[in-house]
Amino acid sequence: MRMLVLGAGLQGSACAYDLLQNPDVKEVRLADLHTGHLEHFLAPYSGERLIFTPLDVRDKEAVLALMRQCDAAMSAIPYYFNYELAELAVEAAVHFSDLGGNTEIVFKQKTLDAQARKKNITVIPDCGLAPGMVNILAEHAIRQLDKVETVRIYVGGLPQEPEPPLNYQIVYSLEGVLDYYTTLSWVLRNGKRTQVKALSEIEAVRFSIGELEGFHTAGGLSTMAFRYEGKIPTMEYKTLRYPGHARIMEAIRELGLLELNPVDVKGMKVVPRDLVVAAMGPKLTKPNARDLVAMRVFAEGTKGGKPKRVGWELVDYYDEKSGISAMERSTGYSLSITGQMQARGEIGKAGVFTPDEAIPAEKYIKELAKRGVMIKEMRQVA
Repeated sequence: MRMLVLGAGLQGSACAYDLLQNPDVKEVRLADLHTGHLEHFLAPYSGERLIFTPLDVRDKEAVLALMRQCDAAMSAIPYYFNYELAELAVEAAVHFSDLGGNTEIVFKQKTLDAQARKKNITVIPDCGLAPGMVNILAEHAIRQLDKVETVRIYVGGLPQEPEPPLNYQIVYSLEGVLDYYTTLSWVLRNGKRTQVKALSEIEAVRFSIGELEGFHTAGGLSTMAFRYEGKIPTMEYKTLRYPGHARIMEAIRELGLLELNPVDVKGMKVVPRDLVVAAMGPKLTKPNARDLVAMRVFAEGTKGGKPKRVGWELVDYYDEKSGISAMERSTGYSLSITGQMQARGEIGKAGVFTPDEAIPAEKYIKELAKRGVMIKEMRQVA
């Protein structure tokens, strides 16, 4: 297999690393606009199998040329490029997956379904941790019940040693986090799609690592609230943080500091969110800090006329051996697994699908276990 990874940031680099662990992958092209930095865990692979390639994804001809040389392309760049990249993948007749995170763009990608089927390829957006892993597990739970009443998803990337006041560190993109904190979230209430405010409806959620708080953020359900409207009464996704985080971020948001419209500051136009990112980013970037990922997904309903609850839980930690973070493992590896399944023809049908519609859950769970990312079936939910 010859694979193309678009974006050499944290998640793209972890995706490339995971691809290189498979001897059947003969070549990985890691393409990025900036080629001056290679993550330390990739350095031993640089050369024949790992080719660091300069690329501006806005250069359509250059993207097409690279795509035509590979069996599958995986996008780990900002979500707003993903529709155009999916279009190019269809034109190049190459499998495509991305980390997604924006449901409107996923629906745009869905319009490429007929073309993808004609080219006999798959396009799978939203293939990270959330959306991605959590949706595959939610679908897996749903299929094990005769009637589903409730689906709940909780997930968060957290520092192992939290520092006040936010008890948080950047584990992917601060801009992305702030998007989630300011965008309305789709949920199902009484079987109907409803939008709720980000950072709202805070609840205590207990894990083996201690008490966390869960609150609404956008994007985690992907298209599931649309797929299951009228079929499942309650479905929601919440982000996990250490207690107290949501109230602070809500205050920052309500004071206007996350707005995108410029304000006048001593005769200069300043975008409040740009200032927040510039000021907070360095304080929340902790290169030597260890992280963890906590996740819980479950469905409640009936099986054979009896009440039943089906669910999974994950607590994953920074990998001391490789120096790859828990967020990179759960997100970048998930993207890699998807791309490899596509290239091996394991999806089983051509077209555009979200992971919950296409990824075989049991095989996916086994693939993660091979990498030490252990998803455990839950008998009881706290």
